[in-house]
Amino acid sequence: MDSEGTAPVPSRRRLLKGAALATVPYALLSGTRAAAQARTVDHPAVDRTALGYPTLDWQPASASNYSRSTRPTAYPVDYVVVHVTQETYADTLSIFRDPEKQVSAHYVVRSSDGHVAQCVREADIAWHAGNWDYNTRSIGIEHEGWVDRPDYFTNALYEQSARLTAAICTAYGIPKDRTHIIAHHEVPGSDHTDPGPFWDWTRYIRLVNFA
Repeated sequence: MDSEGTAPVPSRRRLLKGAALATVPYALLSGTRAAAQARTVDHPAVDRTALGYPTLDWQPASASNYSRSTRPTAYPVDYVVVHVTQETYADTLSIFRDPEKQVSAHYVVRSSDGHVAQCVREADIAWHAGNWDYNTRSIGIEHEGWVDRPDYFTNALYEQSARLTAAICTAYGIPKDRTHIIAHHEVPGSDHTDPGPFWDWTRYIRLVNFA
């Protein structure tokens, strides 16, 4: 995949595919709010408790697996995209660290306890959606598990993920609804099925709104 601003080259692991397809510029958000968000939300060293973020573990993806940016100045952030890894938590982090994989997400949530790793800064463009337009305008959250194994969707995973999504929505002014919190398979052009039929969307959106 090429860097931001050039024609991307699709290349992705089959079960965690996130290639960029086309570059589409978006209107800039105005200065003060955008700059404040970038400073407050985006650096892993910043304490985000006031915004409602859960405790985060900084596990950076390879710089070869995402595009550097200055969101929300360069692109507005309009969506949260919900994924399921089809891998273990540890293997997912390993994939993101491998510069040959050409894939990343901003966050990975562990099944057993809801522990959250951040792999890409929110200002940068993770390669998670399989659609460059959506990559530029979304935050991608991977959840440890498999689409056909609902036992991986634990209470802790739902609760901590919902807390994270709620904080992201608050930070960027994203409505906390199913139009803006979407499944990977709902991204135009996606050939994925995650998070799959066992993901409880009613429960998840309720948790996001009460987080």
